[in-house]
Amino acid sequence: MTAERSAPDRGALELKEVAKSFGRIEVLRPTNLTVADGEFLTILGPSGCGKTTILRMIGGFAEPTAGRICYGGRDITTVPTHRRPFNTVFQDYALFPHMTVAANIGYGLKVRGFGKADAARRVDAALEMVGLSGFGARMPGNLSGGQRQRVALARAIVCEPKVILLDEPLAALDAELRRQMQGFLKDLQRTIRISFVFVTHDQEEATTMSDRIVVMRAGRVEQIGAPKDLYFRPETRFVAGFFGKSNLIPGRVTGPDQIDTALGTLSAPGVAAGRSGSVVLAIRPENLRLGADDGSKGGWTVPATITKVIFSGSLTQVHLCTDADPDLVLMADVPTVRSGPLPTAGAKVLLTAVVEDIVVIANDG
Repeated sequence: MTAERSAPDRGALELKEVAKSFGRIEVLRPTNLTVADGEFLTILGPSGCGKTTILRMIGGFAEPTAGRICYGGRDITTVPTHRRPFNTVFQDYALFPHMTVAANIGYGLKVRGFGKADAARRVDAALEMVGLSGFGARMPGNLSGGQRQRVALARAIVCEPKVILLDEPLAALDAELRRQMQGFLKDLQRTIRISFVFVTHDQEEATTMSDRIVVMRAGRVEQIGAPKDLYFRPETRFVAGFFGKSNLIPGRVTGPDQIDTALGTLSAPGVAAGRSGSVVLAIRPENLRLGADDGSKGGWTVPATITKVIFSGSLTQVHLCTDADPDLVLMADVPTVRSGPLPTAGAKVLLTAVVEDIVVIANDG
């Protein structure tokens, strides 16, 4: 097994109008999705959104109710799991407790008929790749959670699959180990240069590791894009609120250059282009500023009252309500000044947002 691979049969993984229902319950609406060769793609969403259903259908553990799954231009919708060039890493690791680490990793090679010497060489190479050289004789019960996760990864890569499917594999780890494993997974994917399809409900995991992210809700895709694009240009109210934090301010379009809100009128050339009627303005907390500006960038500066202050290190989260709409609670993340006092609950301040930091979204509920 080598880091450099030449596999002419590799290609894009495609879902074409793939849907899944259980009786009358539609768990996945018709979905189109392409995973490029060598891409780290994450499917992100809350529990029950359909993300694991997609992974199971790609892996052959469940059949689509409709649509086709293709790999490298070949329809594999009805190809059984063991004949697909994919391997899956499960949340619970699924290691055989009565087998050594080496036997666990080499099990798939044994099933495929590899010779003992060749299998041993591949197992050693896989252990080295995941940083567990010398662990082959140990039993899974004597390993830490992170080590067991690496064994599961080694077992997934040892047969040199074309795609690795990962079903929330870091969910059982503590916070610090999860952060370490996030970096390890991305480095591993870059090293072996094959496609990873990763399922999670954790936005930080998705942001840290992914080339692209598929955000899902209630059995449908809300938006697909690079982490930066999803963060700064969410296309729906759900994405704005689920992928990172956003202040969501209701408004109504009153012209191509104007939106009226309870906080005042937002005016700028093309600010409402392509929008009409009810909309939502999304502003990230770091883009709400305490104090006034010179007004050259447009936007608002409105009087507000601080209601809560949460210190979190380099940033301090400030909750505010405005004089214009006391029922609308806004959040601002402001840099913490080491030698200065924190903002104080009850203090009167000016709150500013500029046009370039405001995203206009259709009010889709």
